[in-house]
Amino acid sequence: MSDREDSKQTSPGEILANFRLFNGKRKFLLCCLLSFAAVGYSHAQIEVQDDMGNTVQLRLPAQRIVSLAPHITEMLYAAGAGDKIVATTQFSDFPLQANAIPIIGSNKDISYESLLSLNPDLVIAWASGNGDEIVSRIKSLGLTVFLDEPREIQDIATSLSRFGQLAGTEDIAMREAQNFMRKLNELRNDYSNDGILSVFYEVWPEPMTTLNGEHLISDIIRLCGGVNIFEELIPLAPVVSMESVLTADPQVIVVGGIDEARSDWLDSWQDWPGLSAVDNQQVHFIPPDLLQRNSPRVIQGAEQMCDILTSARAHYSLN
Repeated sequence: MSDREDSKQTSPGEILANFRLFNGKRKFLLCCLLSFAAVGYSHAQIEVQDDMGNTVQLRLPAQRIVSLAPHITEMLYAAGAGDKIVATTQFSDFPLQANAIPIIGSNKDISYESLLSLNPDLVIAWASGNGDEIVSRIKSLGLTVFLDEPREIQDIATSLSRFGQLAGTEDIAMREAQNFMRKLNELRNDYSNDGILSVFYEVWPEPMTTLNGEHLISDIIRLCGGVNIFEELIPLAPVVSMESVLTADPQVIVVGGIDEARSDWLDSWQDWPGLSAVDNQQVHFIPPDLLQRNSPRVIQGAEQMCDILTSARAHYSLN
Protein backbone atom coordinates (compact mmCIF):
# COMPACT_ATOMS: atom_id res chain seq x y z
CA MET A 1 0.00 0.00 0.00
CA SER A 2 1.39 3.45 -0.96
CA ASP A 3 1.83 6.39 1.39
CA ARG A 4 -1.02 8.20 -0.48
CA GLU A 5 -3.40 5.29 0.02
CA ASP A 6 -2.25 5.04 3.62
CA SER A 7 -3.12 8.69 4.24
CA LYS A 8 -6.71 8.14 3.06
CA GLN A 9 -7.45 5.55 5.73
CA THR A 10 -9.68 6.73 8.62
CA SER A 11 -9.28 5.45 12.14
CA PRO A 12 -12.23 3.90 14.05
CA GLY A 13 -12.21 6.91 16.39
CA GLU A 14 -12.59 9.32 13.47
CA ILE A 15 -15.40 7.23 12.01
CA LEU A 16 -17.29 7.38 15.31
CA ALA A 17 -16.71 11.14 15.60
CA ASN A 18 -17.94 11.74 12.05
CA PHE A 19 -21.04 9.64 12.72
CA ARG A 20 -21.86 11.63 15.84
CA LEU A 21 -21.35 14.88 13.93
CA PHE A 22 -23.66 13.73 11.12
CA ASN A 23 -26.27 12.52 13.59
CA GLY A 24 -26.14 15.85 15.44
CA LYS A 25 -26.57 17.82 12.22
CA ARG A 26 -29.51 15.62 11.28
CA LYS A 27 -31.20 16.25 14.63
CA PHE A 28 -30.57 19.97 14.31
CA LEU A 29 -32.06 20.03 10.81
CA LEU A 30 -35.06 18.04 12.00
CA CYS A 31 -35.62 20.49 14.88
CA CYS A 32 -35.45 23.41 12.45
CA LEU A 33 -37.98 21.81 10.14
CA LEU A 34 -40.31 21.11 13.04
CA SER A 35 -39.94 24.69 14.26
CA PHE A 36 -40.74 26.10 10.83
CA ALA A 37 -43.71 23.76 10.58
CA ALA A 38 -44.98 24.91 13.97
CA VAL A 39 -44.66 28.56 12.98
CA GLY A 40 -46.43 27.88 9.71
CA TYR A 41 -49.23 26.08 11.50
CA SER A 42 -49.79 28.75 14.16
CA HIS A 43 -49.84 31.46 11.49
CA ALA A 44 -51.94 29.60 8.98
CA GLN A 45 -53.55 31.76 6.33
CA ILE A 46 -57.00 33.16 7.15
CA GLU A 47 -59.58 32.88 4.37
CA VAL A 48 -63.01 34.45 4.73
CA GLN A 49 -65.63 35.01 2.03
CA ASP A 50 -67.22 38.47 2.07
CA ASP A 51 -70.84 39.32 1.28
CA MET A 52 -70.09 39.87 -2.40
CA GLY A 53 -68.54 36.42 -2.83
CA ASN A 54 -64.89 37.53 -2.74
CA THR A 55 -62.37 35.43 -0.82
CA VAL A 56 -60.35 37.65 1.50
CA GLN A 57 -57.01 36.25 2.63
CA LEU A 58 -54.82 37.33 5.55
CA ARG A 59 -51.55 35.74 6.66
CA LEU A 60 -52.21 36.79 10.25
CA PRO A 61 -55.26 38.20 12.12
CA ALA A 62 -55.74 41.87 11.24
CA GLN A 63 -54.23 44.29 13.75
CA ARG A 64 -54.82 47.58 11.91
CA ILE A 65 -58.39 47.79 10.59
CA VAL A 66 -60.08 50.70 8.82
CA SER A 67 -63.89 50.72 9.06
CA LEU A 68 -65.71 52.61 6.31
CA ALA A 69 -69.19 52.74 7.89
CA PRO A 70 -70.72 53.36 11.32
CA HIS A 71 -72.40 49.94 11.41
CA ILE A 72 -69.06 48.25 10.64
CA THR A 73 -67.46 50.09 13.55
CA GLU A 74 -70.24 48.89 15.84
CA MET A 75 -69.90 45.37 14.53
CA LEU A 76 -66.15 45.30 15.13
CA TYR A 77 -66.61 46.41 18.72
CA ALA A 78 -69.27 43.75 19.26
CA ALA A 79 -66.90 41.17 17.75
CA GLY A 80 -64.17 42.11 20.23
CA ALA A 81 -62.01 43.95 17.70
CA GLY A 82 -62.74 47.59 18.51
CA ASP A 83 -59.18 48.19 19.74
CA LYS A 84 -57.88 47.19 16.31
CA ILE A 85 -59.70 50.01 14.46
CA VAL A 86 -57.21 52.70 13.38
CA ALA A 87 -59.67 54.88 11.41
CA THR A 88 -63.32 55.14 10.46
CA THR A 89 -65.85 57.48 8.82
CA GLN A 90 -68.27 60.17 10.01
CA PHE A 91 -71.10 59.26 12.41
CA SER A 92 -69.23 56.26 13.84
CA ASP A 93 -70.33 57.17 17.34
CA PHE A 94 -71.29 53.88 18.97
CA PRO A 95 -70.12 52.63 21.38
CA LEU A 96 -68.86 55.79 23.10
CA GLN A 97 -65.18 54.88 22.73
CA ALA A 98 -65.65 54.91 18.95
CA ASN A 99 -65.75 58.71 19.10
CA ALA A 100 -61.99 58.72 19.75
CA ILE A 101 -61.16 56.93 16.50
CA PRO A 102 -59.61 59.14 13.76
CA ILE A 103 -62.00 59.94 10.89
CA ILE A 104 -60.78 59.79 7.29
CA GLY A 105 -63.95 60.99 5.56
CA SER A 106 -67.54 60.00 4.93
CA ASN A 107 -69.01 56.92 3.31
CA LYS A 108 -68.85 58.67 -0.09
CA ASP A 109 -65.68 60.76 0.32
CA ILE A 110 -62.52 59.05 1.61
CA SER A 111 -59.07 60.62 2.09
CA TYR A 112 -56.93 58.07 0.28
CA GLU A 113 -53.74 59.77 1.43
CA SER A 114 -54.80 59.40 5.07
CA LEU A 115 -55.87 55.84 4.44
CA LEU A 116 -52.48 54.86 3.01
CA SER A 117 -50.57 56.63 5.79
CA LEU A 118 -52.28 54.39 8.35
CA ASN A 119 -50.83 51.27 6.72
CA PRO A 120 -53.91 49.12 7.45
CA ASP A 121 -53.75 45.37 7.00
CA LEU A 122 -57.52 45.27 6.39
CA VAL A 123 -60.17 47.71 5.15
CA ILE A 124 -63.79 46.73 5.78
CA ALA A 125 -66.13 48.56 3.40
CA TRP A 126 -69.90 48.83 3.06
CA ALA A 127 -70.62 47.54 -0.45
CA SER A 128 -73.76 49.55 -1.25
CA GLY A 129 -72.97 52.49 1.02
CA ASN A 130 -69.39 53.18 -0.11
CA GLY A 131 -70.01 52.16 -3.71
CA ASP A 132 -67.95 50.53 -6.45
CA GLU A 133 -65.81 53.56 -7.23
CA ILE A 134 -64.40 53.92 -3.70
CA VAL A 135 -63.94 50.18 -3.28
CA SER A 136 -62.12 49.87 -6.62
CA ARG A 137 -59.84 52.79 -5.78
CA ILE A 138 -58.89 51.28 -2.42
CA LYS A 139 -58.16 47.92 -4.00
CA SER A 140 -56.00 49.63 -6.63
CA LEU A 141 -53.84 50.97 -3.78
CA GLY A 142 -52.93 47.38 -2.94
CA LEU A 143 -54.99 47.21 0.26
CA THR A 144 -56.97 44.17 1.36
CA VAL A 145 -60.71 44.91 1.31
CA PHE A 146 -63.60 42.98 2.87
CA LEU A 147 -67.09 43.96 1.64
CA ASP A 148 -69.92 43.88 4.15
CA GLU A 149 -73.53 43.95 2.92
CA PRO A 150 -76.06 42.32 5.27
CA ARG A 151 -79.47 42.04 3.58
CA GLU A 152 -81.28 39.73 6.02
CA ILE A 153 -81.38 39.92 9.80
CA GLN A 154 -79.39 36.74 10.34
CA ASP A 155 -76.63 38.22 8.21
CA ILE A 156 -75.70 40.33 11.24
CA ALA A 157 -74.68 37.16 13.07
CA THR A 158 -72.72 36.04 10.02
CA SER A 159 -70.87 39.36 9.84
CA LEU A 160 -70.00 39.14 13.53
CA SER A 161 -68.53 35.69 13.02
CA ARG A 162 -66.53 36.74 9.95
CA PHE A 163 -65.17 39.86 11.63
CA GLY A 164 -64.04 37.69 14.53
CA GLN A 165 -62.19 35.39 12.13
CA LEU A 166 -60.47 38.30 10.41
CA ALA A 167 -59.42 39.94 13.67
CA GLY A 168 -58.55 36.79 15.62
CA THR A 169 -61.35 37.36 18.16
CA GLU A 170 -63.48 34.35 17.22
CA ASP A 171 -64.56 33.45 20.76
CA ILE A 172 -66.03 36.87 21.55
CA ALA A 173 -67.60 37.19 18.11
CA MET A 174 -69.18 33.75 18.28
CA ARG A 175 -70.77 34.49 21.66
CA GLU A 176 -72.23 37.74 20.31
CA ALA A 177 -73.49 35.99 17.18
CA GLN A 178 -75.17 33.26 19.21
CA ASN A 179 -76.77 35.81 21.53
CA PHE A 180 -78.07 37.75 18.52
CA MET A 181 -79.55 34.61 16.94
CA ARG A 182 -81.20 33.62 20.22
CA LYS A 183 -83.04 36.95 20.39
CA LEU A 184 -83.92 36.76 16.69
CA ASN A 185 -85.38 33.28 17.04
CA GLU A 186 -87.46 34.45 19.99
CA LEU A 187 -88.97 37.17 17.80
CA ARG A 188 -89.61 34.68 15.01
CA ASN A 189 -91.44 32.39 17.37
CA ASP A 190 -93.55 35.24 18.75
CA TYR A 191 -94.61 36.86 15.48
CA SER A 192 -94.41 34.28 12.70
CA ASN A 193 -98.16 33.54 12.56
CA ASP A 194 -99.58 37.05 12.87
CA GLY A 195 -101.85 38.69 10.28
CA ILE A 196 -100.18 40.70 7.51
CA LEU A 197 -100.15 44.52 7.57
CA SER A 198 -99.04 46.83 4.75
CA VAL A 199 -96.18 49.10 5.83
CA PHE A 200 -94.45 52.17 4.42
CA TYR A 201 -90.98 52.95 5.80
CA GLU A 202 -89.80 56.53 5.25
CA VAL A 203 -86.03 56.96 5.20
CA TRP A 204 -86.08 60.63 4.13
CA PRO A 205 -88.86 63.12 3.27
CA GLU A 206 -87.39 65.32 0.52
CA PRO A 207 -87.05 63.64 -1.85
CA MET A 208 -89.24 60.97 -0.32
CA THR A 209 -86.99 57.95 -0.02
CA THR A 210 -87.83 54.43 1.06
CA LEU A 211 -86.29 50.95 0.76
CA ASN A 212 -87.09 47.99 -1.44
CA GLY A 213 -87.65 44.36 -0.49
CA GLU A 214 -83.95 43.47 -0.60
CA HIS A 215 -83.07 45.79 2.26
CA LEU A 216 -82.62 44.44 5.78
CA ILE A 217 -85.39 46.70 7.08
CA SER A 218 -87.86 44.95 4.78
CA ASP A 219 -86.74 41.66 6.30
CA ILE A 220 -87.54 43.10 9.74
CA ILE A 221 -90.98 44.19 8.51
CA ARG A 222 -91.62 40.64 7.25
CA LEU A 223 -90.39 39.19 10.55
CA CYS A 224 -92.99 41.25 12.41
CA GLY A 225 -95.86 40.26 10.13
CA GLY A 226 -95.81 43.15 7.69
CA VAL A 227 -95.17 43.70 4.00
CA ASN A 228 -93.25 46.65 2.54
CA ILE A 229 -95.56 48.39 0.05
CA PHE A 230 -92.57 49.19 -2.19
CA GLU A 231 -90.73 45.89 -1.92
CA GLU A 232 -90.96 45.25 -5.68
CA LEU A 233 -89.06 48.38 -6.71
CA ILE A 234 -85.61 47.77 -8.20
CA PRO A 235 -83.31 50.34 -6.50
CA LEU A 236 -82.27 49.43 -2.97
CA ALA A 237 -83.28 52.92 -1.78
CA PRO A 238 -85.84 54.23 -4.29
CA VAL A 239 -87.29 57.74 -4.41
CA VAL A 240 -91.10 57.61 -4.50
CA SER A 241 -93.91 60.13 -4.90
CA MET A 242 -96.63 61.01 -2.44
CA GLU A 243 -99.12 59.90 -5.07
CA SER A 244 -97.66 56.39 -5.04
CA VAL A 245 -97.95 56.26 -1.25
CA LEU A 246 -101.57 57.42 -1.43
CA THR A 247 -102.32 54.75 -4.02
CA ALA A 248 -100.74 51.98 -1.94
CA ASP A 249 -102.55 53.30 1.18
CA PRO A 250 -100.38 51.61 3.87
CA GLN A 251 -101.97 50.56 7.13
CA VAL A 252 -98.83 51.54 9.05
CA ILE A 253 -96.21 54.22 8.39
CA VAL A 254 -92.84 54.04 10.18
CA VAL A 255 -90.62 57.10 10.00
CA GLY A 256 -86.85 57.22 10.41
CA GLY A 257 -84.93 60.41 11.03
CA ILE A 258 -81.45 61.71 11.68
CA ASP A 259 -81.04 61.09 15.42
CA GLU A 260 -82.58 59.43 18.46
CA ALA A 261 -85.15 62.19 18.98
CA ARG A 262 -88.70 61.96 17.67
CA SER A 263 -88.69 63.05 14.05
CA ASP A 264 -90.62 66.16 12.98
CA TRP A 265 -91.49 64.26 9.83
CA LEU A 266 -94.04 62.40 11.90
CA ASP A 267 -96.29 65.45 12.20
CA SER A 268 -96.20 66.22 8.47
CA TRP A 269 -98.21 63.07 7.76
CA GLN A 270 -101.22 64.63 9.45
CA ASP A 271 -101.56 66.78 6.33
CA TRP A 272 -102.76 63.66 4.50
CA PRO A 273 -106.10 62.59 5.97
CA GLY A 274 -107.61 59.72 4.08
CA LEU A 275 -104.52 57.56 4.39
CA SER A 276 -105.38 54.50 6.46
CA ALA A 277 -102.28 54.87 8.62
CA VAL A 278 -103.07 58.52 9.34
CA ASP A 279 -106.78 58.07 9.99
CA ASN A 280 -106.08 55.15 12.33
CA GLN A 281 -103.21 56.87 14.16
CA GLN A 282 -100.68 54.34 12.95
CA VAL A 283 -97.80 56.65 12.09
CA HIS A 284 -94.77 55.80 14.23
CA PHE A 285 -91.12 56.66 14.79
CA ILE A 286 -88.22 54.30 15.41
CA PRO A 287 -84.75 55.82 16.06
CA PRO A 288 -82.81 55.35 12.82
CA ASP A 289 -79.70 53.98 14.53
CA LEU A 290 -81.76 50.97 15.57
CA LEU A 291 -82.89 50.15 12.03
CA GLN A 292 -80.80 51.95 9.44
CA ARG A 293 -77.45 50.76 10.79
CA ASN A 294 -76.86 47.10 10.01
CA SER A 295 -75.43 46.40 13.45
CA PRO A 296 -76.41 44.12 16.36
CA ARG A 297 -78.68 46.92 17.61
CA VAL A 298 -81.15 46.15 14.81
CA ILE A 299 -82.60 43.53 17.13
CA GLN A 300 -83.80 46.43 19.30
CA GLY A 301 -85.28 48.11 16.25
CA ALA A 302 -86.96 44.84 15.29
CA GLU A 303 -88.50 44.57 18.75
CA GLN A 304 -89.93 48.09 18.38
CA MET A 305 -91.21 47.33 14.87
CA CYS A 306 -92.92 44.18 16.11
CA ASP A 307 -94.51 46.05 19.01
CA ILE A 308 -95.83 48.72 16.60
CA LEU A 309 -97.33 46.14 14.25
CA THR A 310 -98.82 44.17 17.14
CA SER A 311 -100.59 47.31 18.36
CA ALA A 312 -101.76 48.15 14.83
CA ARG A 313 -102.99 44.60 14.30
CA ALA A 314 -105.13 44.89 17.43
CA HIS A 315 -106.51 48.19 16.16
CA TYR A 316 -107.41 46.67 12.80
CA SER A 317 -108.68 43.50 14.54
CA LEU A 318 -106.24 41.28 12.60
CA ASN A 319 -105.07 39.12 15.49
